[in-house]
Amino acid sequence: MGMHTKKRIHSIRFHMGACILGFLMIYPLLWLLASSFKSNDTMFLDTYSLIPKIWDGATNYKSGFSGVGGVRFITFFMNSLVVTVAGTAGCVITSLFAAYALSRIKFRFSGFWFGCVMLTMMIPPQVMVVPQYIILKRLHLIDTRTALVLPWFFGGAFFIFLMVQFFRGIPRELDEAAEIDGCGKLAILFRILIPIVKPAIVTSSIFAFYWTWQDFFQPLIFMNSVSKFTIPLALNMYLDPNSYNNYGGLFAMSVISLLPVIIFFIIFQRYLVDGIAMDGIKG
Repeated sequence: MGMHTKKRIHSIRFHMGACILGFLMIYPLLWLLASSFKSNDTMFLDTYSLIPKIWDGATNYKSGFSGVGGVRFITFFMNSLVVTVAGTAGCVITSLFAAYALSRIKFRFSGFWFGCVMLTMMIPPQVMVVPQYIILKRLHLIDTRTALVLPWFFGGAFFIFLMVQFFRGIPRELDEAAEIDGCGKLAILFRILIPIVKPAIVTSSIFAFYWTWQDFFQPLIFMNSVSKFTIPLALNMYLDPNSYNNYGGLFAMSVISLLPVIIFFIIFQRYLVDGIAMDGIKG
């Protein structure tokens, strides 16, 4: 009984600690959700409270959806959605082809080029903005959605590395057997390898979707027209130090902007866990 009691006490302590830690981690999201229902005038009177003193959610969400700068929030939402979906698809597809070439196709200096790809992970993304801006300016793509999507169509070093690790864990005998059956390089990729590396593809898609959706820096540099702003830029416009700050609308639309990321993560979280676990086992 003594040992059983100690185990039970340890289990209770563990679960209480996990609940407290989980609450502390999710508290900022709960605060954001609660603040979206608070009155704009009383929002910061009781800052840490999760229960609004004056419920004014309808006004907050109505003012938030009405937008800023004469542009409705749904326009910003669709801009982000189009840029994110196109950018994620382009990034994952190009990274997949690059990883396949670097890991499964023999050509001269393949190791050198893979090393060059890995070196790009050490370059801060802010450094790349200047040459990207010059290229996009000469192509007359500044202030277009293409300017936000095109940089993602050249793959990502992190995603290439992740997929290369998966490809290297697949026996090459599968490629040789497929070649004997008459499959070419693309047929091997689409029929044999992609179903096996699906966890890596979904993991890359989740990260690419999140990074593109929340990107603030590139739209700030490449976009000029308010009607073409993405959500991060639009949320910043709800605060004006020279006039009235619409905190209620800001928090309300921040909640709405989180929904696509949360839904996308919930749908594909199983593949994310499988991808990270399998990559760790292979490593």
